[in-house]
Amino acid sequence: MTIEQTVTIPDDRRVSLEFLAPQEIPTGKARIELKVIPFPVEKDTASEDEKKMSTPITDSLLGILSHLGDISLEQIKEERLARYLK
Repeated sequence: MTIEQTVTIPDDRRVSLEFLAPQEIPTGKARIELKVIPFPVEKDTASEDEKKMSTPITDSLLGILSHLGDISLEQIKEERLARYLK
């Protein structure tokens, strides 16, 4: 029988476990095995500027303009403003 529970490890790393054995487990001596498997941590590789400028609209614009090659969000903004500032 395997019993699993996902817990959050606090900063002080103290975890208390309270276990109520199911009726199917007989009373008497038993061996309990505890296995800790940490979840993988996702690393965020985006720079601070990219985090500030990334929105669904700009992401879709970059997808539309992807055939133009390497173009920055600042260049996209300049192109859009150039139409209205002439």
